[in-house]
Amino acid sequence: MDGKDQIVRLGKLLAEEERRGCDDSAVAGGLERFLTAWRLDAGAALRYEPVQKALELLAGYSALDQPTRRARVGIALEGLRSLFRAQPNPQPAPASAPAMPTRAPTRSSSRAAPARPLTPDSPLDDIPGVTRQMVQSFRRLGVRTVRDLLYHFPHRYDDFTSRKTIAELQPGAVETIIAEVLDVRTLPMKSGGSRLDILVGDETGTLKVVFFRQPWLAQRFLVGTKVVLSGKIGVYDGLRQMASPEWQPFTDDDLIHVGRLVPVHPLTRGLAERSARALIKQVVDRCAPMLEDHLPPAVRERTGLMPLSEAIAQIHFPDTHEKLEQARRRLGFDEFLFIQLGVLQRKMLWQAKHGYAITRRDDVHEAFLKQLPFELTGAQVRAIEEIIADMERPVPMARLLQGDVGSGKTVVAAAAALQVIAAGYQVALMAPTEILAEQHYRGLRALLSNVPVPRDQRHAPADDNLDPEQRERLEEIKRILGMSGDDDLDGRGVRVALLTGSLGAKERRRVLEGIARGDIDLIVGTHALIAESVQYAALGLAIVDEQHRFGVEQRQRLKDKGYNPHMLVMTATPIPRTLTLTIYGDLDVSVLDELPPGRQEIKTRWITTVEREKAYRHIRREVAKGRQAFVICPLVEESEKVDLPSAEEMHAMLSRDVFPDLRVALIHGKMLPREKDAVMIAFRNHEYDILVATAVIEVGIDVPNATTIMIEGAERFGLAQLHQFRGRVGRGVHQSYCILVCDKEQNEVTRQRMEAMETISDGFRLAEIDLQLRGPGEFFGTRQSGTPDLKVAQLTDVRLLQTAYREAHRILADDPQLERPEHALLRAKMDAFWVDTLKAG
Repeated sequence: MDGKDQIVRLGKLLAEEERRGCDDSAVAGGLERFLTAWRLDAGAALRYEPVQKALELLAGYSALDQPTRRARVGIALEGLRSLFRAQPNPQPAPASAPAMPTRAPTRSSSRAAPARPLTPDSPLDDIPGVTRQMVQSFRRLGVRTVRDLLYHFPHRYDDFTSRKTIAELQPGAVETIIAEVLDVRTLPMKSGGSRLDILVGDETGTLKVVFFRQPWLAQRFLVGTKVVLSGKIGVYDGLRQMASPEWQPFTDDDLIHVGRLVPVHPLTRGLAERSARALIKQVVDRCAPMLEDHLPPAVRERTGLMPLSEAIAQIHFPDTHEKLEQARRRLGFDEFLFIQLGVLQRKMLWQAKHGYAITRRDDVHEAFLKQLPFELTGAQVRAIEEIIADMERPVPMARLLQGDVGSGKTVVAAAAALQVIAAGYQVALMAPTEILAEQHYRGLRALLSNVPVPRDQRHAPADDNLDPEQRERLEEIKRILGMSGDDDLDGRGVRVALLTGSLGAKERRRVLEGIARGDIDLIVGTHALIAESVQYAALGLAIVDEQHRFGVEQRQRLKDKGYNPHMLVMTATPIPRTLTLTIYGDLDVSVLDELPPGRQEIKTRWITTVEREKAYRHIRREVAKGRQAFVICPLVEESEKVDLPSAEEMHAMLSRDVFPDLRVALIHGKMLPREKDAVMIAFRNHEYDILVATAVIEVGIDVPNATTIMIEGAERFGLAQLHQFRGRVGRGVHQSYCILVCDKEQNEVTRQRMEAMETISDGFRLAEIDLQLRGPGEFFGTRQSGTPDLKVAQLTDVRLLQTAYREAHRILADDPQLERPEHALLRAKMDAFWVDTLKAG
């Protein structure tokens, strides 16, 4: 029998307790203290139902009267003995079988019959002493079972470990003492209600303890009893005192509320901290030892991680700071490992499929390079070579191309697209906004306009082989695409289409026909590219720009438009390595960490709102030189909750009061796409001097003549987003400026962020700082769709993430589908983790 020795040890102790009349003297410190320690060593013994019933019966033993103790000890002993006489090989109770919901037992019924065994899969209703209100409140937090409660971790800890004598107490410090209650008095207060004055003392002196409007506590503080008190030492009328401290009666058993690192759990209406903490302690003591560890022993040994049951116990009620850190490391490793296993399996699944092997055409690439008006940077050359090498393999590429503002991602994408088109396949580029899609369309047409591609490998007939009707249809498509005879290069020109809502019905129908027949090589658009009406003849490469604006599902739908096309994901937001390994862990990464020659540094300054006039004078000087300026506001409309100028207010004020002689335009996200396009085109054509905007211009807008960007309410944006805004200027030959307007200098985090913007121009360094100061949930300004919900792990802990990354590779190398018996629990935990993540995303 597994765990036989531990069961025998428990039985002998209970037999001795029964012999002594159940006076709780069979073991030093009492039976409950013994059971707490026994659980940690019990191991497999906890799997047997009689053992679970015995532990349930003996819960709260010290508070029971002796007749009840004798009855329960007798029942527990009988159950344990039955394990040895009922059958030679008793079967353990299934640890994973969920208990049927029952109503919480009342005190009288629990004495009349054994309570239902509590397991990690029991509903909260089965916990002895839990009230209906507590169950309902925990459900509002998403906590429905004992297991949920075990994983409902504290969000902070009050350090009450410093135990002192009364004589050693220092005013202003948070201290813990053990003292005897000497006097208790209830006094009325002038403001109404009553005050409880308690005098406590130890061998070194006395201390006054005060509780306000809690008269019922007088019944709990009995003169002559010992109590443990933790709280801040104050001074009133020249005397030291504690006001409303945490407290509990002194016992030799575990302290819960005082004298230790005291957990503070996330709560909601209907839950009081002390009662919730006591309930969680009860559950942790009984059920944490029952948790089966999903990490294989070999992984735990290599990583030096503590067992799961101990980590759960220590994260809730840590014995020391060191134990708390070890628990956090174990549970954080679990979360990182689940992420790594999920994304690496997804990558293996994707690349296990057969894809198009794109034959490299050096002649096409050389023709592309010759017509460029500039030389590629070393980073661009490296990225292009990585992408082309990926696409030459007969498995689908999955690559992330990330680079700072102005690093030249579009050129890299154009070079990749040319190789695919030359091989006879189509390319689709999906952008998050119509403005950005239109800009990509213009940029790619210009880059590809003079590069001929072979038509002999096309999945549509070459121009020479068309019948008259087909030729007429193709000529109409060329007219719709705006291709002149020179652009067509005798039928070998790259045909680029922009698929947006601005196309008329007939034109849209012709473009869709051209895409379906393979007459169009490169299709640029927004979500329209994944509409059901869009059918591709042979989609060979799917490019997604600013991936964080799209969900996982949208990316998958674009993939599904072809037969396992190659996938290139682009982002102008520099992403820290830790975030790359989590959000984009299924992608290989190419980084553009060089800026093209001639890109100047943008001078950045942080000013307060009272200094706006200086900024306005600067903008007027720049406009007088023929330049243009952006003014960014975080809000579209006026808000009663936020004291910041909205875009509409700012536009009205600048037009009327500050720059009445200048041309001021307004653009924001609530405008129709065609209205936004019209304003942006007019601003680009210098029909306006100043553009007031919201975050709609964060990425992709290219106006070389704009030299100043002024950002109101800068503290409301992340560093990554502020850096994107800053990248809207400095795109021409003139010196450019970024002005941050922010009054939150009294906030230390805000001050650090603004100073970082002033002194750092490297987007990757800013991204690391932003991640440390604001966390992953705020990294992109809004919560990333599909970002895993990390309860314990910190994305700044690169070493732990890399450890999980190595272990995930090692595990999957031996067992790609986690099918071996030793990985069954790990696979179940990983699947559950990703189900929750996808629900959130």
